[in-house]
Amino acid sequence: MNHEVAIRAEGLTRKFGAFTAVDHISFSVEKGEIFGFLGANGAGKTTAIKMLCGLLQPSGGKASVGGFDIFRQTGQLRRNIGYMSQRFSLYEDLSPYENLRFYGGIYGLPRREIKPKAEAVLKKLGLWEEKDQLVSALPLGWKQKLAFSVASFHEPAIVFLDEPTSGVDPVTRRQFWHMIYEAAHQGTTIFITTHYMEEAEYCKRVSIMVSGRIQALDTPGKLKEQYQVSSMDEVFLKLTR
Repeated sequence: MNHEVAIRAEGLTRKFGAFTAVDHISFSVEKGEIFGFLGANGAGKTTAIKMLCGLLQPSGGKASVGGFDIFRQTGQLRRNIGYMSQRFSLYEDLSPYENLRFYGGIYGLPRREIKPKAEAVLKKLGLWEEKDQLVSALPLGWKQKLAFSVASFHEPAIVFLDEPTSGVDPVTRRQFWHMIYEAAHQGTTIFITTHYMEEAEYCKRVSIMVSGRIQALDTPGKLKEQYQVSSMDEVFLKLTR
């Protein structure tokens, strides 16, 4: 693997009044790595991911994403990453085809490239027959796969996925992870938050946040060895008790 750093955070902090949501976290992610950012709901994962995407101003510390400073270069940063939010990634009142064309325009792709690229994506996803249906009519699993394709439509170097498999069935989750592996194999860095501990096994390395701080960071195998347990669920329980 290329050991070039794609994401680096040093003492990254975010406070909301007297409450510290993200408390001086430091880590780095290699180019092409699938990095799992784990923690219970309320641990600070989404706040951290929003800072790294240039959507939320940090209270302190420093970080760079794809070589861009998250304080000073948010415009360039946003153009060079993909972001799939847990709550909003697609326009439900547009069709899959319209969503892809719309986001292609937002990401600044040349108009002549958007149409053939959108058609290729829809055929690959098996959504060609549904290309003109409203997204609101699609099953959740199809929406999530389409949302990932939208986030990576402009072929960004880094894609942030915020709990992308929340609420989908196990078969769809496997299919979704196949898409993640395929993107990583092509050199895309994947930064994924999840509260499904079994998904940690699919990542090269994982960090586990507890109350705004990173309490553990290593490969799943080494974390299980360190805490003398047989699953990531047990690692998580040991850290959060």
